[in-house]
Amino acid sequence: MEDEDEIEGRATKRGFHKLTRSKESDSTVNQRDLHNTNGKGNVELDHILQKRLLLRRKVQKLKVEMLQQFDCQMDEFVDSVVEESSSLGGSSLNSHFSPLLSDKERAKLRHTRVSQNQCKQFVIRRSLLDELFEVDHIRTIYHMFIALLILFILSTLVVDFIDEGRLVLDFDLLVYAFGQFPLVVVTWICMFMSALVVPYVLLHSWAVAYPTSRHRSLLTLLAGGLLLLYQGLGLGFLPTYIVLRNGLPPASRFILILEQVRLMMKVHSFIRENIQRVWSSGRDGSDSSAVPQVTPYLYFLFAPTLIYRDNYPRNPYVRWSYVATKLLQVLGCLFYAYYVFVRLCIPQFRSLQLFDLRAMVLCVFNSILPGVLVLFLGFFAFLHCWLNAFAEMLRFGDRMFYKDWWNSTSFANYYRTWNVVVHDWLYYYVYRDFLWMSQKRFRAAAMFIVFTVSAVVHEYVLAICFGFFYPVLFCLFMCFGSKSQLSLPKVTSSLI
Repeated sequence: MEDEDEIEGRATKRGFHKLTRSKESDSTVNQRDLHNTNGKGNVELDHILQKRLLLRRKVQKLKVEMLQQFDCQMDEFVDSVVEESSSLGGSSLNSHFSPLLSDKERAKLRHTRVSQNQCKQFVIRRSLLDELFEVDHIRTIYHMFIALLILFILSTLVVDFIDEGRLVLDFDLLVYAFGQFPLVVVTWICMFMSALVVPYVLLHSWAVAYPTSRHRSLLTLLAGGLLLLYQGLGLGFLPTYIVLRNGLPPASRFILILEQVRLMMKVHSFIRENIQRVWSSGRDGSDSSAVPQVTPYLYFLFAPTLIYRDNYPRNPYVRWSYVATKLLQVLGCLFYAYYVFVRLCIPQFRSLQLFDLRAMVLCVFNSILPGVLVLFLGFFAFLHCWLNAFAEMLRFGDRMFYKDWWNSTSFANYYRTWNVVVHDWLYYYVYRDFLWMSQKRFRAAAMFIVFTVSAVVHEYVLAICFGFFYPVLFCLFMCFGSKSQLSLPKVTSSLI
């Protein structure tokens, strides 16, 4: 019996030890499960917090974009009201608008117009002539110009056949005007590559060093000085030196000088739009890169706009038939201008004698009609056909390169609607920036500076390309243009 009791006691002890071990192992497993659960919970909590932070940033970004869009729409609305009211008298404006707006509301509206956060809003829209040409009566005018071109060609062929006894198809004027074209291509490639690399590298280097730098002002002055040196020497002096040193003909000069001005304006826009991001990221301490990738900048250099954006509204596909049509129209305008010069302009200047006032007056007035015709051809070839062709190839959606300038009843409206691409650049980067720096105190001086810059650049282009200084456009811009623009604040003072 004692042996049986001992055996039972040993078995009981063994069972107790096994039970104790199983409990210990179960508690260890539970602790491990609890630790794993806590770890997973912490990971999920961090993931949720990151999602909330990203969502908050997206909401803040969307809020800023919506406010900017509202500011842009308000700015366009006020500008349209000012345009429509510029032809009215001051008394009528006082009687209609003064009772509606209090002084506080006017101050708020004025602040809205020149706010530093306003921007140009790009939307998908067609060019005005594309819409008008869908009307049969308007398209008839286009067909009339084509018929006139055919008459010019037939007239030139008949006259050459009678004078020379053969058909002259050498186009010597075009060959001369576009002479030394390989040099033009090589120079343009160098200009374009420098405009692509130098400003982007400068901006990126400055943006990387700016947030952590202890001498931000000195760093900004150094980067700005290098940029101005590149703008003045790389894009300003060298192309002009190549043009004058090699004696390029007029059309080749126009290609390089106009590209020089275009690239300088685009570089300024790229730096101007992105420098605010770097300043904002430096104040906020954000880790996200304030400088965009090089791809949007490369797209901007080819896009038919002078206002930089990371993204533009784009069409879903490219209509290559439309591109071919526009390029053929550019070629047709080129031959059109050739026949206008050959038939109407060259005979006038060929018979001109020096210091003969009567002959000079007759030559000037006989050249007015072909000059206006060449002006129309230049507008149609560049602002409509060329820009629309590039916009279509790049799927660029906003095609408002001009407005209905032919309906203008004042110089002020004409200057705003003739070339919207350049007008937007002058308005946002010269006029508004000057108002911002002067705290909105010198509106007349801002307008004067805009017209001065525009007039000087126009005269620079014409003087370099034609080889002589004849400041007709300078007088038109500075006299008629600035006078008509400076009269707007008096007319609309009660509104804004």
